[in-house]
Amino acid sequence: MHDFSINTSNITRVEGHGRIKINVKEGKIEELLLQIPESPRFFEVMFRGRPHHEVSLLATRICGICAVGHCTCSLRATEAALGIVPSEQTVLLRKLNLHGEIIQSHILHVYFLVAPDFLGVPSVIPLAESKPEVVKRALRLKKLANDLCCAIGGRHIHPIAATVNGFTQLPPEQSLRDLHLRLEQADEDMEATVELVRKFKIPSFQRRTEYLSLKHPGEYAFYEGDIFSSESGESLPPGKYRQLVKERVVPHSTAKHASANAQTFMVGALARFNNNHRQLRHKAKAVAKNLGLSAPCHNPFMISVAQLVEVVHCMEEAKSIIEHLLARGLKQEERGYPLREGRGVGAVEVPRGTLYHEYAYDEQGNVTQANCVIPTGQNLANIEADMRALVPQIMDRSEQEITSLLEMLVRAYDPCISCATHFLRVELV
Repeated sequence: MHDFSINTSNITRVEGHGRIKINVKEGKIEELLLQIPESPRFFEVMFRGRPHHEVSLLATRICGICAVGHCTCSLRATEAALGIVPSEQTVLLRKLNLHGEIIQSHILHVYFLVAPDFLGVPSVIPLAESKPEVVKRALRLKKLANDLCCAIGGRHIHPIAATVNGFTQLPPEQSLRDLHLRLEQADEDMEATVELVRKFKIPSFQRRTEYLSLKHPGEYAFYEGDIFSSESGESLPPGKYRQLVKERVVPHSTAKHASANAQTFMVGALARFNNNHRQLRHKAKAVAKNLGLSAPCHNPFMISVAQLVEVVHCMEEAKSIIEHLLARGLKQEERGYPLREGRGVGAVEVPRGTLYHEYAYDEQGNVTQANCVIPTGQNLANIEADMRALVPQIMDRSEQEITSLLEMLVRAYDPCISCATHFLRVELV
């Protein structure tokens, strides 16, 4: 095809609302936009004036999928501003909570949002009828991950137990033992999941890009580390994230776009895999090999495969952390700390990529300024760049096939669009 137009009213099976608009004339792309029409959220303004002990509880409400990540990132930013160094027990519990969120979100994406594309159904609803065992397996795995988050955070969504410099309540040791057993018993479901994904016919597409993620010398980074670029090979501490991640407003989106080193970049599971694959658990490395994923991988359709590899890794890490916590014994710890004026940055890896929270506090411990940089917002420009590279390769296909592939590409990134919307342009006439 040489002339065609695509204008999707709403991309299906993504969180939030997005549209694809493409006009091609005589085989040349005249217009290509990933439009985000979501209403802006203004959550950074909501932080202003809030006392230090309320900020993470507000931050967790930014997203119902990445609630643990926003809470944890918020706490890290507040602690950096106030000069607080949390205990080993607190750090272990936060890491365990993050692993639970990574598992539940990745399972949700792979099974409920991506799998229908490869199993020939429009959504998970008919899949529940044609392949009930697949959906039941997904629900078992997701429930396990949600129960893990509930045990640590106090409830399944929007944790309330995590607080500055500790936890208001600790999980019962028996609860941790039960979760450890369930994680071990989940091996059979994970093996079946790997076999399911192995049969997916992943589209063949390559476009080299820059991959940004946290990197830590001692572990596959989720909770801590420096910001690493695959292109420069250099790292920056989280406090200097503004030197690398450059946000900008674009007219066709209520979510900002971002660039690094003067180009678009990717964050998320595939970026983490490309940058940190050597630090994966042995079982996760074996799954990556089984599914044909090796670094560097420049196919964005493989993000879902990288997510599954991370699920296996996080399950192994979760078991290890639980064993360590049980061996050392859980105990209530002093959570007091002095207040001071200061500015701090938190950076953690959430399911869709590196999340940044930055707060400035006055002497009374109230927020005076806030900034949040959301992974989906960092990915949007890169998705557009991928689409611009993909369209010329598939112009000989039908308009329906082109639309389907482009929607699959957007879905592969697992965008959380509602989190990413910040900007509103107001014109007074």
